Amino acid sequence: MTGVVITGGPGSGKTSLIEALANLGYGVEPEAGRAIIRRQQSVNGPALPWRDRTLFAQRMFEHDIEAHDRSRLADGVVFHDRGLPDVIGYLTLCGLQVPDHMSEAARTLRYHPTVFIAPLWPEIFGQDAERRQDFNEAKRTYEAMAMVYPRYGYRLVEMPKATVAERVAFVLDQIV
Repeated sequence: MTGVVITGGPGSGKTSLIEALANLGYGVEPEAGRAIIRRQQSVNGPALPWRDRTLFAQRMFEHDIEAHDRSRLADGVVFHDRGLPDVIGYLTLCGLQVPDHMSEAARTLRYHPTVFIAPLWPEIFGQDAERRQDFNEAKRTYEAMAMVYPRYGYRLVEMPKATVAERVAFVLDQIV
């Protein structure tokens, strides 16, 4: 089965939606960035976005390839908290070169043609030990994702600013 991507800026409710879908029994793939940041912080590693953005992007890319492969083999729908084009959006946002192998992967390793994008939502945005971006960077991230996914042939559907349960119903109504 092909995975379904939930994207958008940081602090827009993606992870809460993914967790709710998991609680309903759907397959999910958590966001690569948070997992990498946690792992790297625990060992004082170099692949942190505030130390080496290129290395951080490469680690996210590798994580997302593995997640994509797992979802292809899964029975039923698998929801991804971000996907391969997010890495390209991140590199673009940072003004870094997008390696050819990443562009090729985004072209050939496909997700469901509909990608859900969480809009900016100042009322729920917050920072923490892993999410250090301010709201301005969250806005630029949202804009980068809104540009990158259509460039790779995906149809973006903006999710409503609504309760988690309402967002779950919105997504499932369009996919399942």
